[in-house]
Amino acid sequence: MDTLCFGGEDWWYHNRGHVDMQLIRRFARLGTALYVNSVVMQKPSLKKTTAGGKSLSAKLIRKTKSILRGSRKTDAGFWVYSPVSLPVHHIASLRMVNETLLRFQLSITMHKLGIRNPIVWVACPAACDVATNMKRSRLIYQRTDRYEEYPNVDADIIKWYDRKLKARADMTIFVNNMLYTEEANQCKRAFYLDHGVDFELFATAQNSREIPADIKDISRPIVGFFGGIDNHTSDIDLVEKVTDLLPEMNFVFVGKSSVDSRNLLSKRNVLMLGQKPYEQIPQYGKCFDVAIMPWRQSRWIEACNPIKLKEYLALGKPVVSTPFPELQKYLDVVYQAKTPEEFAERIRQALAEDCPQRIDTRREKVRHATWDSKAELVLRMLFEQEKHITGRN
Repeated sequence: MDTLCFGGEDWWYHNRGHVDMQLIRRFARLGTALYVNSVVMQKPSLKKTTAGGKSLSAKLIRKTKSILRGSRKTDAGFWVYSPVSLPVHHIASLRMVNETLLRFQLSITMHKLGIRNPIVWVACPAACDVATNMKRSRLIYQRTDRYEEYPNVDADIIKWYDRKLKARADMTIFVNNMLYTEEANQCKRAFYLDHGVDFELFATAQNSREIPADIKDISRPIVGFFGGIDNHTSDIDLVEKVTDLLPEMNFVFVGKSSVDSRNLLSKRNVLMLGQKPYEQIPQYGKCFDVAIMPWRQSRWIEACNPIKLKEYLALGKPVVSTPFPELQKYLDVVYQAKTPEEFAERIRQALAEDCPQRIDTRREKVRHATWDSKAELVLRMLFEQEKHITGRN
């Protein structure tokens, strides 16, 4: 089973916990797998964006470095390739040029790898035209986020790509139940998958005596967050107020930040440690006394399903979060708060109530939601669909 995945991120620069990256690791065991780093979706801007946190020149430098790597096989068993793509989705006359350019580059790379009739997996809507026009055995669309709400994109074009993919895909996979309920009737075939977790990686972190040097000497209690810190996802105003309400606690952020964090960093109890390799994240997370998810209230967050929630729970950590629809299934093991004052109080409560029994309960909540089980579920659905189409037993 050969697979070509149009990823939603860049393998070389982003957090590798994303669903497309995790599933292609598993699919690579069954055949040749190629992960195509995210096709350019945002419109060019000379200023920093609220999502990527980089100016046009900085993005060009990073993208060029990614492209110059060529096609490389990763330690995870699949190939990664960064094609040249143009930020012209908002210009109708140039979209065909972009598709032709992408198709030409991919045909060369696929020929080199011996990929002829792959399952095509689309996690990035901007890859719509090239994906729907290429030879394939199946087309799978991963509808994980409302990319039409992503900063600095042409929302109408992204919506059009989304509708086209849902209509053309042999299967559309949702990880947010609200989106699944709203949009399943727009799809040829819809399936609610939910996200998974690298359970063993996170649940066993506590067994290691390793503690990263840059967090080892930070005094407890530590209120922690790992992941991207962006204006379109993170409620920085709320975080600033909560840190003021809890001066006796240290707030540690592990991840790339695209926000203006000067005011936050001016506080004595706030530390930003920057982005870390995915495999090291559990070693940082195990040092948290409370893990937080201070999300903005927006249409983007409304449709989210943060993988870090399951990662926090696999670590056994108490979690305090602002509300979003997918969180409601976890209110038996998660503390929910809306205002800064309530958020601070829930952190105090989480610390006071933490105990070995609660740690075990949190881990049990996600023990069976492994990425291996999610990959098996997807493959089972594909196999059943193939049997239905061909009439085979």
